[in-house]
Amino acid sequence: MKIYNKKPPKQRPIKDERDTQIEKDAKVYALEWMIAITQVLTCMCILKKNSAWKGTLSILFFGAAFILFYKFKQYTEKPYHQVGVFFLLIGIALLVWFGMTG
Repeated sequence: MKIYNKKPPKQRPIKDERDTQIEKDAKVYALEWMIAITQVLTCMCILKKNSAWKGTLSILFFGAAFILFYKFKQYTEKPYHQVGVFFLLIGIALLVWFGMTG
């Protein structure tokens, strides 16, 4: 009769500050790549005369707006909010334009 050594069940590690920072860094890293790829896609659409450039360009303006809103939340300086609102309006306008004209 064989006796198997049972390993104790692995305990799930407690989420600490390092894990939280790694998650934030991963999201920032992913966002930077998404922005770069969206820029390339926008250029490709413009070169191919595809109207989707309006939609992809709107994504870039939304991203810029939300980055500025976050900075406004951290620094509470009005220019971040004002420029963020301006970029958001451009993003919305481009998205609506793309939605209506294709």
